Amino acid sequence: MSFPLEDSYRRWRDLIPEAEAVLRLNDMGGWTRASPTLYPHQWSWDSAFIAIGLAHLDTRRAARELETLFMGQWRDGKVPHIVFDPHAPPGSYFPGPEHWATAAESPDAPPRPTRTSSLCQPPVHAIAACRILEIARERDGEDLADIHRFVDAMYPRLLSWHRYLATERDPERSGLVTIFHPWESGTDNSPRWDEALDAVPIGEVPHYRRRDLQHVEDAAERPTDLEYDRYLWLVELVKRARYDEAVVYVSHPFLVKDVLFSAILVAANEALLKLSDVVDAPDDERMKISSWIERGRAGLDGCWDEGLGLCLDHDLRRDAPLRVRTVAGFAPLVAGSLDPGRLKALLDTLRSPDFLGNPGLRWTLPPSTSPREPRFHPRSYWRGPVWPVINWLLWWSLERAGESGLAAHIREESLHQLTRGGLAEYFEPLTGQPLGSGDQSWTAAVALDWLAPDY
Repeated sequence: MSFPLEDSYRRWRDLIPEAEAVLRLNDMGGWTRASPTLYPHQWSWDSAFIAIGLAHLDTRRAARELETLFMGQWRDGKVPHIVFDPHAPPGSYFPGPEHWATAAESPDAPPRPTRTSSLCQPPVHAIAACRILEIARERDGEDLADIHRFVDAMYPRLLSWHRYLATERDPERSGLVTIFHPWESGTDNSPRWDEALDAVPIGEVPHYRRRDLQHVEDAAERPTDLEYDRYLWLVELVKRARYDEAVVYVSHPFLVKDVLFSAILVAANEALLKLSDVVDAPDDERMKISSWIERGRAGLDGCWDEGLGLCLDHDLRRDAPLRVRTVAGFAPLVAGSLDPGRLKALLDTLRSPDFLGNPGLRWTLPPSTSPREPRFHPRSYWRGPVWPVINWLLWWSLERAGESGLAAHIREESLHQLTRGGLAEYFEPLTGQPLGSGDQSWTAAVALDWLAPDY
């Protein structure tokens, strides 16, 4: 739907100072917390999206966002999903640094005082680095030389991160990344994981107190206690393996090839290949990155489900696909370079009543889980709500695919949603109600990127 200029909604440009204010509010001096209350530390893929938004305000500060995150990089190349704020009050977030105790358990973890989790998240970082460089070049200001130095320093760290994912998380060389925990997907309680999690017996979980429920009005917006028990049991098993991923790969009860994570890695490898040209990397590195791209697309092709018109995750323990309709199924669109037939099939699914064409939606934006799925829940985190950051990812992917009309529609609808509901973490798809944490940094960041033409 579209709105005339005289409608009651605030003009999009009013979002610009609001988004800037959110990023200032959450700026911790060199890094950005995900939100003021619920997420007081630095999250990996949040920071990548945040850097994209910051680049429109200050490219040097955007570069610093990634530099600070990568100070927590492990020796094996892994970028942990949380780098903890050393100044945060003890117990301000659960599970906090004392729960992970990574430096004491793994020789690969960064030494104190840096404290991190042991899991990882989708690798948006090279995409962000490319966007920072692109904006610096467009402006051709005095910061351009600094950004080139940033790229020179960041490229080998990004290469190490991608090599870790292509090897340690894909020993089969399938082109698909294996996750050990739903938290690694970034879509924590999505129905994508239900079948694999249901097969995980829960052992004795140490007593814990959830703090996330204190920051939402309705507990239904967050994962259930049973889901949290399973999450913490999986963390406990990884800890018992002393974060040795070779051991985890043999013994862990939750091993899933994550198609969205894998598709983001393909797109990130394309970005890394561009950066390799900037730094004049050796030919063998460029060939290696190109091989990762080719292998990733082939792996995704093998996960295609013709009946659903989506790409499906694969449960390694059962050697079976996880047949659920979620936004992750559009992974091949994110990976890019689709043949016309596959692109048409994905767009048909995206426009269908499973997603954008569902008549009950407040805004024609993709719910995280199809409303036609039995386990759809419109208020529960990744089980139904609309996420602006996923809208951005689909918009960006559609632009790359040459589908500018549909991309523009998603941008317009997203901005209408944000002007109506604020810079929330996610939104109820049927009513448009803002949910989760308010003043969410990555929501502010993607809004700034969408609004860049209005600057």
